[in-house]
Amino acid sequence: MKPKRISLGTRNTLVGLSFILPNFIGFAIFILIPVLFSLGLSFVEWNGFNKASFVGFKNFVTLFNDKYFAQAMQRTILFTVVNVVVTALVAMGLAVLCNKKIRGVGLFRSAMFFPYIASIVAVGAVWGMLFMRDFGPINNILRAVGIANPPGWLTSTSSALWGVIIVSVWKNMGYYMIIYLAALQGIPSELRESSAVDGATGFRHFWKITFPLLAPAHFFVVLMLTINSFKAFDLIFVLTEGGPGQATTLIVNYIYKQGFISEKLGVASAAATILFAVVAVITAIQFKAEKKMDY
Repeated sequence: MKPKRISLGTRNTLVGLSFILPNFIGFAIFILIPVLFSLGLSFVEWNGFNKASFVGFKNFVTLFNDKYFAQAMQRTILFTVVNVVVTALVAMGLAVLCNKKIRGVGLFRSAMFFPYIASIVAVGAVWGMLFMRDFGPINNILRAVGIANPPGWLTSTSSALWGVIIVSVWKNMGYYMIIYLAALQGIPSELRESSAVDGATGFRHFWKITFPLLAPAHFFVVLMLTINSFKAFDLIFVLTEGGPGQATTLIVNYIYKQGFISEKLGVASAAATILFAVVAVITAIQFKAEKKMDY
Protein backbone atom coordinates (compact mmCIF):
# COMPACT_ATOMS: atom_id res chain seq x y z
CA MET A 1 0.00 0.00 0.00
CA LYS A 2 1.47 3.32 -1.08
CA PRO A 3 1.76 6.04 1.58
CA LYS A 4 -0.62 8.94 1.12
CA ARG A 5 1.09 11.85 -0.58
CA ILE A 6 0.98 15.27 1.05
CA SER A 7 -0.72 17.87 -1.09
CA LEU A 8 1.22 20.85 -2.36
CA GLY A 9 -0.81 23.27 -0.22
CA THR A 10 -0.16 21.27 2.96
CA ARG A 11 3.52 21.00 2.12
CA ASN A 12 3.80 24.77 1.61
CA THR A 13 2.00 25.34 4.90
CA LEU A 14 4.41 23.06 6.75
CA VAL A 15 7.38 24.77 5.15
CA GLY A 16 6.02 28.16 6.19
CA LEU A 17 5.41 26.98 9.75
CA SER A 18 8.95 25.59 9.94
CA PHE A 19 10.29 29.06 9.13
CA ILE A 20 8.24 30.91 11.75
CA LEU A 21 8.48 28.23 14.47
CA PRO A 22 11.90 29.30 15.87
CA ASN A 23 10.76 32.90 16.13
CA PHE A 24 7.44 31.88 17.68
CA ILE A 25 9.23 29.75 20.29
CA GLY A 26 11.36 32.73 21.28
CA PHE A 27 8.30 34.98 21.31
CA ALA A 28 6.41 32.52 23.50
CA ILE A 29 9.25 32.07 26.00
CA PHE A 30 10.35 35.67 26.35
CA ILE A 31 7.15 37.65 25.68
CA LEU A 32 3.91 35.67 25.65
CA ILE A 33 4.46 33.60 28.80
CA PRO A 34 5.80 36.57 30.86
CA VAL A 35 2.85 38.70 29.74
CA LEU A 36 0.37 36.02 30.79
CA PHE A 37 2.25 35.52 34.07
CA SER A 38 2.14 39.27 34.72
CA LEU A 39 -1.59 39.28 33.99
CA GLY A 40 -2.08 36.53 36.57
CA LEU A 41 0.05 38.39 39.12
CA SER A 42 -2.16 41.46 38.82
CA PHE A 43 -4.87 39.56 40.73
CA VAL A 44 -2.68 38.39 43.60
CA GLU A 45 -0.71 39.91 46.46
CA TRP A 46 2.90 38.76 46.38
CA ASN A 47 6.31 40.15 47.27
CA GLY A 48 8.30 37.54 45.36
CA PHE A 49 9.12 35.42 48.42
CA ASN A 50 6.01 34.64 50.41
CA LYS A 51 3.05 32.62 49.22
CA ALA A 52 0.88 34.52 46.73
CA SER A 53 -2.70 35.19 47.81
CA PHE A 54 -5.58 35.93 45.46
CA VAL A 55 -7.04 39.42 46.03
CA GLY A 56 -9.19 39.91 42.93
CA PHE A 57 -9.31 43.51 41.70
CA LYS A 58 -7.79 44.94 44.89
CA ASN A 59 -4.52 45.87 43.12
CA PHE A 60 -6.42 47.82 40.46
CA VAL A 61 -8.44 49.64 43.14
CA THR A 62 -5.18 50.48 44.90
CA LEU A 63 -3.81 51.98 41.69
CA PHE A 64 -6.85 54.11 40.98
CA ASN A 65 -6.64 55.49 44.54
CA ASP A 66 -2.90 56.18 44.27
CA LYS A 67 -2.21 59.78 43.28
CA TYR A 68 1.35 58.87 42.24
CA PHE A 69 0.00 56.42 39.66
CA ALA A 70 -2.30 59.08 38.23
CA GLN A 71 0.57 61.59 38.11
CA ALA A 72 2.84 59.02 36.43
CA MET A 73 0.19 58.36 33.79
CA GLN A 74 -0.29 62.09 33.19
CA ARG A 75 3.47 62.58 32.78
CA THR A 76 3.62 59.62 30.43
CA ILE A 77 0.89 61.08 28.22
CA LEU A 78 2.61 64.49 28.19
CA PHE A 79 5.98 62.89 27.44
CA THR A 80 4.45 60.78 24.66
CA VAL A 81 2.62 63.62 22.93
CA VAL A 82 5.58 66.01 22.96
CA ASN A 83 8.16 63.34 22.16
CA VAL A 84 6.15 61.94 19.23
CA VAL A 85 5.40 65.32 17.65
CA VAL A 86 8.88 66.83 18.06
CA THR A 87 10.81 63.70 17.10
CA ALA A 88 8.67 63.12 14.00
CA LEU A 89 9.01 66.73 12.84
CA VAL A 90 12.77 66.86 13.45
CA ALA A 91 13.28 63.48 11.77
CA MET A 92 11.27 64.56 8.74
CA GLY A 93 13.19 67.81 8.48
CA LEU A 94 16.52 66.00 8.67
CA ALA A 95 15.34 63.52 6.04
CA VAL A 96 14.49 66.37 3.67
CA LEU A 97 17.99 67.81 4.17
CA CYS A 98 19.64 64.40 3.74
CA ASN A 99 17.71 63.87 0.51
CA LYS A 100 19.51 66.80 -1.08
CA LYS A 101 22.43 66.04 -3.40
CA ILE A 102 25.08 68.02 -1.56
CA ARG A 103 28.69 67.30 -0.72
CA GLY A 104 29.23 65.44 2.56
CA VAL A 105 25.60 64.31 2.90
CA GLY A 106 26.73 60.74 3.67
CA LEU A 107 28.76 61.97 6.64
CA PHE A 108 25.81 64.06 7.81
CA ARG A 109 23.50 61.03 7.68
CA SER A 110 25.96 58.96 9.70
CA ALA A 111 26.31 61.72 12.30
CA MET A 112 22.54 62.00 12.71
CA PHE A 113 22.11 58.23 13.03
CA PHE A 114 24.99 57.71 15.49
CA PRO A 115 23.07 58.77 18.66
CA TYR A 116 20.55 55.97 18.06
CA ILE A 117 23.22 53.26 18.30
CA ALA A 118 25.23 54.94 21.05
CA SER A 119 25.33 53.33 24.50
CA ILE A 120 22.47 54.55 26.67
CA VAL A 121 24.83 54.78 29.65
CA ALA A 122 27.28 56.95 27.69
CA VAL A 123 24.44 59.14 26.46
CA GLY A 124 23.18 59.62 30.01
CA ALA A 125 26.64 60.48 31.34
CA VAL A 126 27.39 63.00 28.59
CA TRP A 127 24.01 64.74 28.74
CA GLY A 128 24.16 64.75 32.53
CA MET A 129 27.35 66.86 32.28
CA LEU A 130 25.91 69.06 29.52
CA PHE A 131 22.86 69.81 31.68
CA MET A 132 24.81 70.67 34.87
CA ARG A 133 23.20 73.69 36.52
CA ASP A 134 26.33 75.71 37.37
CA PHE A 135 29.08 74.43 35.09
CA GLY A 136 27.27 72.77 32.18
CA PRO A 137 27.98 74.06 28.66
CA ILE A 138 24.27 74.48 27.87
CA ASN A 139 23.64 76.84 30.78
CA ASN A 140 26.91 78.68 30.08
CA ILE A 141 25.67 79.35 26.54
CA LEU A 142 22.31 80.53 27.89
CA ARG A 143 24.06 82.90 30.28
CA ALA A 144 26.22 84.18 27.44
CA VAL A 145 23.12 85.14 25.42
CA GLY A 146 21.61 87.03 28.36
CA ILE A 147 19.61 84.46 30.35
CA ALA A 148 20.77 85.17 33.89
CA ASN A 149 18.93 82.29 35.56
CA PRO A 150 18.93 79.30 33.21
CA PRO A 151 16.92 76.17 34.07
CA GLY A 152 18.23 73.56 36.46
CA TRP A 153 17.35 70.93 33.85
CA LEU A 154 17.70 67.44 35.32
CA THR A 155 18.01 68.75 38.89
CA SER A 156 14.82 70.84 38.84
CA THR A 157 11.30 69.47 39.16
CA SER A 158 10.01 72.07 36.69
CA SER A 159 12.46 71.31 33.87
CA ALA A 160 13.65 67.72 34.38
CA LEU A 161 10.99 66.16 32.14
CA TRP A 162 11.73 68.64 29.36
CA GLY A 163 15.42 67.81 29.64
CA VAL A 164 14.61 64.12 29.25
CA ILE A 165 12.47 64.91 26.19
CA ILE A 166 15.35 66.82 24.60
CA VAL A 167 17.71 63.89 25.07
CA SER A 168 15.09 61.43 23.81
CA VAL A 169 14.52 63.46 20.64
CA TRP A 170 18.27 63.75 20.04
CA LYS A 171 18.85 60.04 20.52
CA ASN A 172 15.96 58.73 18.39
CA MET A 173 15.67 61.26 15.57
CA GLY A 174 18.33 59.52 13.46
CA TYR A 175 16.44 56.24 13.25
CA TYR A 176 13.19 57.85 12.16
CA MET A 177 15.12 60.10 9.80
CA ILE A 178 16.15 56.94 7.93
CA ILE A 179 12.51 55.87 7.69
CA TYR A 180 11.49 59.22 6.23
CA LEU A 181 14.51 59.29 3.94
CA ALA A 182 13.58 55.90 2.47
CA ALA A 183 10.04 57.15 1.90
CA LEU A 184 11.27 60.34 0.25
CA GLN A 185 13.52 58.44 -2.10
CA GLY A 186 10.55 56.29 -3.11
CA ILE A 187 8.64 59.31 -4.44
CA PRO A 188 8.95 59.49 -8.25
CA SER A 189 10.93 62.47 -9.50
CA GLU A 190 8.30 63.00 -12.20
CA LEU A 191 5.93 64.34 -9.55
CA ARG A 192 8.34 67.13 -8.66
CA GLU A 193 8.79 68.02 -12.30
CA SER A 194 5.07 68.06 -13.02
CA SER A 195 4.30 70.10 -9.91
CA ALA A 196 7.01 72.59 -10.87
CA VAL A 197 5.31 73.03 -14.25
CA ASP A 198 2.07 73.79 -12.38
CA GLY A 199 3.88 76.37 -10.27
CA ALA A 200 4.17 74.37 -7.04
CA THR A 201 7.73 74.86 -5.79
CA GLY A 202 9.51 74.98 -2.45
CA PHE A 203 7.31 74.70 0.62
CA ARG A 204 4.10 74.56 -1.43
CA HIS A 205 5.36 71.49 -3.28
CA PHE A 206 6.37 69.85 -0.01
CA TRP A 207 3.03 70.55 1.68
CA LYS A 208 0.78 69.67 -1.27
CA ILE A 209 2.74 66.80 -2.83
CA THR A 210 5.52 65.37 -0.65
CA PHE A 211 3.87 65.48 2.77
CA PRO A 212 0.71 63.56 1.73
CA LEU A 213 2.81 60.94 -0.10
CA LEU A 214 4.71 60.32 3.14
CA ALA A 215 1.50 59.10 4.83
CA PRO A 216 2.70 55.47 5.21
CA ALA A 217 5.92 56.71 6.79
CA HIS A 218 3.95 59.06 9.07
CA PHE A 219 1.86 56.12 10.24
CA PHE A 220 4.86 53.90 10.99
CA VAL A 221 6.85 56.66 12.72
CA VAL A 222 3.94 57.84 14.89
CA LEU A 223 2.99 54.25 15.78
CA MET A 224 6.51 53.21 16.83
CA LEU A 225 7.20 56.49 18.63
CA THR A 226 3.94 56.19 20.57
CA ILE A 227 4.65 52.64 21.70
CA ASN A 228 8.28 53.39 22.59
CA SER A 229 7.34 56.58 24.45
CA PHE A 230 4.78 54.79 26.62
CA LYS A 231 7.37 52.18 27.62
CA ALA A 232 10.30 54.59 28.03
CA PHE A 233 12.47 53.54 30.96
CA ASP A 234 16.19 53.08 30.37
CA LEU A 235 17.00 56.65 29.31
CA ILE A 236 15.06 58.12 32.23
CA PHE A 237 16.60 55.68 34.69
CA VAL A 238 20.12 56.61 33.56
CA LEU A 239 19.46 60.36 33.52
CA THR A 240 17.31 60.93 36.61
CA GLU A 241 16.14 57.60 38.08
CA GLY A 242 12.66 59.12 38.00
CA GLY A 243 13.61 62.20 39.99
CA PRO A 244 14.03 64.79 41.24
CA GLY A 245 11.15 63.80 43.47
CA GLN A 246 8.58 62.30 41.09
CA ALA A 247 9.23 64.78 38.26
CA THR A 248 10.31 62.22 35.66
CA THR A 249 8.61 59.12 37.04
CA LEU A 250 6.69 57.78 34.06
CA ILE A 251 4.44 54.74 34.15
CA VAL A 252 7.23 52.19 33.56
CA ASN A 253 9.39 53.81 36.25
CA TYR A 254 6.38 53.58 38.56
CA ILE A 255 6.02 49.88 37.74
CA TYR A 256 9.72 49.33 38.45
CA LYS A 257 9.53 51.08 41.82
CA GLN A 258 6.41 49.18 42.88
CA GLY A 259 7.80 45.81 41.82
CA PHE A 260 11.47 45.94 42.73
CA ILE A 261 11.74 48.61 45.42
CA SER A 262 8.43 48.36 47.28
CA GLU A 263 8.20 44.60 46.48
CA LYS A 264 4.53 44.91 45.51
CA LEU A 265 4.60 42.65 42.48
CA GLY A 266 0.82 42.43 42.30
CA VAL A 267 0.40 46.20 42.12
CA ALA A 268 3.24 46.47 39.62
CA SER A 269 1.65 43.80 37.43
CA ALA A 270 -1.73 45.54 37.61
CA ALA A 271 -0.09 48.78 36.46
CA ALA A 272 1.63 46.88 33.63
CA THR A 273 -1.72 45.42 32.60
CA ILE A 274 -3.29 48.88 32.46
CA LEU A 275 -0.33 50.14 30.42
CA PHE A 276 -0.73 47.22 28.02
CA ALA A 277 -4.44 47.96 27.62
CA VAL A 278 -3.82 51.67 26.99
CA VAL A 279 -1.14 51.01 24.37
CA ALA A 280 -3.30 48.32 22.73
CA VAL A 281 -6.27 50.69 22.44
CA ILE A 282 -4.14 53.52 21.04
CA THR A 283 -2.50 51.15 18.55
CA ALA A 284 -5.89 49.82 17.45
CA ILE A 285 -7.15 53.38 16.91
CA GLN A 286 -4.06 54.21 14.84
CA PHE A 287 -4.51 51.12 12.68
CA LYS A 288 -8.19 51.92 12.16
CA ALA A 289 -7.31 55.49 11.17
CA GLU A 290 -4.60 54.19 8.83
CA LYS A 291 -7.12 52.04 6.95
CA LYS A 292 -9.18 55.14 6.20
CA MET A 293 -6.23 56.92 4.63
CA ASP A 294 -6.31 57.21 0.88
CA TYR A 295 -2.77 56.63 -0.32
